[in-house]
Amino acid sequence: MAPPLRFPRPLRPGDRIGVTSPSAGASGDAAARIDFCIDWLRGRGYDVEVGECMDGTGLTSAPAQQRAAELTRMLADPAIACVVPPWGGETAIDLVDLLDWDALAAVEPTWLVGFSDLTTVMLPITTRLGWATLHGDNLADTPYAVPDGLLHWLELVSGAGPFVQRGSGLVTDWWRFEEDPRATTWKHVGDGRWEVEGGGSLDVTGRLIGGCIETVAHLAGTPYGDVRAWADGLDGPTVVYVEACEDHAVDICRYLHGMRLAGWFDRAAAVLVGRTNAPDHPDLTQRGAVLDALGRLDLPIVWDLEIGHVPPHLPLVNGALARVVVDGGTREITQTLA
Repeated sequence: MAPPLRFPRPLRPGDRIGVTSPSAGASGDAAARIDFCIDWLRGRGYDVEVGECMDGTGLTSAPAQQRAAELTRMLADPAIACVVPPWGGETAIDLVDLLDWDALAAVEPTWLVGFSDLTTVMLPITTRLGWATLHGDNLADTPYAVPDGLLHWLELVSGAGPFVQRGSGLVTDWWRFEEDPRATTWKHVGDGRWEVEGGGSLDVTGRLIGGCIETVAHLAGTPYGDVRAWADGLDGPTVVYVEACEDHAVDICRYLHGMRLAGWFDRAAAVLVGRTNAPDHPDLTQRGAVLDALGRLDLPIVWDLEIGHVPPHLPLVNGALARVVVDGGTREITQTLA
């Protein structure tokens, strides 16, 4: 049986934020960016504790056992109110079965914030422990100014809500660290707009769950990604969100079929799809990949949300009760942390 949902207490000025790398670490120009981001948080009144697993010279910041132990320690430490990684990486899946799940189940929940490869860890934290987790900026993105309509992740973890966000209409990009390691304004590269597949309007409510397709798909069908069992324990439907990082449309199609077969969408009221720059196949677009896998489910699909690897970022709380409205000029999501 899925555990009851638990929301970490709101972050307060002076609280401690833990920084560790469950996947990739930082070095060179990237390390300079992370140092700036840590100073940025400290400048806003937070006490920042930097862990030992931060090395960016290899694929991961440290051996899996060490990364799992440090993440467990930070999440279980009552003095740490929030944990955020520098960014994602490639192989966070190697530590999900090394976390001390019994120790975490025995303590009060702590905010875990991030996206990309970190969703490999955030998903089971929510589905196995019942802890709400926040899909939004990683530490490297945290100093960027938030466009109109969206909220900073610090606002969501610090307030009581409900939190209302609206489509920003913007498509942006990061500044390369070697260009400006202290960047705080997104590079505007285009415009975007949420839209419902097939046109029309949408007004649905459900519990949020999701992540980066390339990473969470490999948890489907395992005890660490049993979204169907988690959803069965809820008192209503889910709203599943997904986003592709860089994999080919054919691979994304396969991953989504696997998630569908594992029951990820059985209780869904809608699917939210993030913008992507991932490549198409000559015979299959990224949208076509989603429709091939999920079109048969007769679920509403909302395209082009600001979630994932095409910034800016619309933070979503796994476990939050979300109302999604797309109707005429309204493109809005309201999250309630209860």
